[in-house]
Amino acid sequence: MKITVVGTGYVGLVSGACLAEVGNDVLCLDVDFEKIRILESGRIPIFEPGLQEMVQRNVAAGRLRFTTDVEQAVHHGTVQFIAVGTPPGEDGSADMRYVLAAARSIGGFMTDYKVVVDKSTVPVGTADQVHAAIAEELFQRGMETPYAVVSNPEFLKEGAAVEDFMRPDRIIVGASDEQAILLMRAIYAPFQRNRERLIVTDVRSAELTKYAANAMLATRISFMNELANLAERLGADIEMVRQGMGSDPRIGYHFLYPGCGYGGSCFPKDVKALIKTAATEAGMNLQVLNAVETANNAQKHVLGCKIRQRMGDDLTGRHFAVWGLAFKPNTDDMREAPSLELIADLLAAGATIAAYDPAAMYEARRLLGDDPRIHYAHAPNDALEGADALVIVTEWKEFRSPDFDLIKARLKQPLIVDGRNLYDPALVRRQGFDYLAIGR
Repeated sequence: MKITVVGTGYVGLVSGACLAEVGNDVLCLDVDFEKIRILESGRIPIFEPGLQEMVQRNVAAGRLRFTTDVEQAVHHGTVQFIAVGTPPGEDGSADMRYVLAAARSIGGFMTDYKVVVDKSTVPVGTADQVHAAIAEELFQRGMETPYAVVSNPEFLKEGAAVEDFMRPDRIIVGASDEQAILLMRAIYAPFQRNRERLIVTDVRSAELTKYAANAMLATRISFMNELANLAERLGADIEMVRQGMGSDPRIGYHFLYPGCGYGGSCFPKDVKALIKTAATEAGMNLQVLNAVETANNAQKHVLGCKIRQRMGDDLTGRHFAVWGLAFKPNTDDMREAPSLELIADLLAAGATIAAYDPAAMYEARRLLGDDPRIHYAHAPNDALEGADALVIVTEWKEFRSPDFDLIKARLKQPLIVDGRNLYDPALVRRQGFDYLAIGR
């Protein structure tokens, strides 16, 4: 099938590559000439395991192409996936200008039946706005070309996006047009050969499902973080509590790991957008989600608080090794990353930092600049030299079984502040470390 994907960011590029992988003829459109130049050179502008190889494979096979030509892209695909960004506005609402601009472009050039698919994470009611934008463009052109608008939200985890697309847990399709539903079933048939995973809903229910899912996961994280903070004060071990909770099948073990807060491009933005949608569209105050956001913002400062409690509020002359900058492993994404708050807290208290991340060093330099107080280490152990403590912010696999003797030898004092509870406290303390974790 001929498919157009509008947007070559995280969602668009993964979707386009995976759709091409199963044999579709995919044309990806982006108005960013530099991004298209990078893609045409065989590289990708984001870090995502397995994606670059998939892109290169399908480009070589002729199933995946890239363009900045809007008219060419609209004419190419019967199905037009809109996968552009919806960044948060100043008031927390999703910025819809790029989605609606894409819709107007489709309406401005389409000459035959199109299925326009909202793949971006968008507020409830967006499909109606997209439908209206296309209708307005067609009216101005004096055309009555038929089309359908579908909501098909993505459920991709950064760091596992290719696997998530190729082997989905569920595929949500919000639509009322029967021809559009048939086309969506055909597109997703290769991804659900062993059992039916496609759920057809009305459009608004599909739009809300995406926000509801992310809000639920964010709620579990903030709940466990609050319990971990409570466990510390009560003398309990949150890991034992987690195991006891997770053994209840009604709760399960997923997303019950406490830490130093969630970040990324999805959870913070989607929680804010759902709170804003409820307030402006329904006159509701979502008390639980407001508490989730408040708890998460506070949790991002927990590591800095632990350090100041141990060493004092004035950290002038103190130097810290920071392992992990991305908001989670297997990505270079630092949007809303807890590391940014930690670094800001330490610098504000007068400290200096040596930071390392396996994938996010370029992004860190872009965000933090060439601050002389921050040294960007080339390896995890290089960051340790002369540090007053090791602070772990991201749970990369290469941090899970370190050489503790080497760590102790390079640190000024044997102190580990672990924001992801990577280590067994008893084991680390037996090796002579002071170990500050989350709820342990």
